[in-house]
Amino acid sequence: MEIFHLRYFVVVAEELNFSQAARKLHMAASPLSQRIKDLEHELGHRLFRRSTHSVELTDAGAALLPLAREALEHFNAIPWRLREALGPRHRMALIGVPAGLHPDLRARVQELEERCRDRFDLKRWPGRTSDLVEAVHDGRLSLALVRLPVSDPALEVVRVLSEPLGAVVPADRFDGREALSLTDLVDLPYVPVPPEAQPVYFEQLDQELRTAGVKKRLKPPHTDYSGVAEIVASGLGFTVSMLDPRSPMRNYSVENVAVLPITDFHPELQTGLIWRRDRACPGAELAGLVADAREIFRQMV
Repeated sequence: MEIFHLRYFVVVAEELNFSQAARKLHMAASPLSQRIKDLEHELGHRLFRRSTHSVELTDAGAALLPLAREALEHFNAIPWRLREALGPRHRMALIGVPAGLHPDLRARVQELEERCRDRFDLKRWPGRTSDLVEAVHDGRLSLALVRLPVSDPALEVVRVLSEPLGAVVPADRFDGREALSLTDLVDLPYVPVPPEAQPVYFEQLDQELRTAGVKKRLKPPHTDYSGVAEIVASGLGFTVSMLDPRSPMRNYSVENVAVLPITDFHPELQTGLIWRRDRACPGAELAGLVADAREIFRQMV
């Protein structure tokens, strides 16, 4: 049994779907299934009950899950615990940042870089929220700014900014308008950004729009924010983005696109600062850095 067997087992146990787990692990479902069978053979217990429609943990699988998670926690902590034990007093630290970081947050990151300069060489590391959360959990990043919600019991999460969202619509269709309502949008398909490029919050937003009566969807494959802006500009649909004109997300805008507040719907994208709890407790390697970050970003809230 090797550590990757436990990692594969935990992901399958969390997803309870071999295809979804394989995508999350960036591998094919067939070799993943074989690795789980190898683990079951070595342990002498079936870990999953599989059928054509469902995957369930057996009693042995349920008993193994917390043990596997604990083993992975200790394994993933080895690099940063070793750095903590042997590292120099002044070393590099990485702070994760998502796409479209608000300029006010960027200014706070720069302030944190200056404040901790005598202890850490703080560098920014870009990524999607899901990847940043995983990297903080594994100890590869010291801190990260991420799009909320985040639910990981190993991480401390502090909300630092809420950004109001508005409807991104064809400008010629809403010429002269300073705002609109949901009834103005029911005939336009909602164009979500592809899942690999959007925070989890936008999945919730999609459902909230559906509940509010916006039923039509247009889901173009293999595009990003700029591609969605082109679709909106052509009049085929609308999307949702930050209202603040200072937001870097507004850089994706093209001609014949307007961003308007929605009078009867008030979504907000929240950004939080995260770190591992055990790396910031008194005496731990990041205690001072996290204390400085909390003070600096508290000004935002």
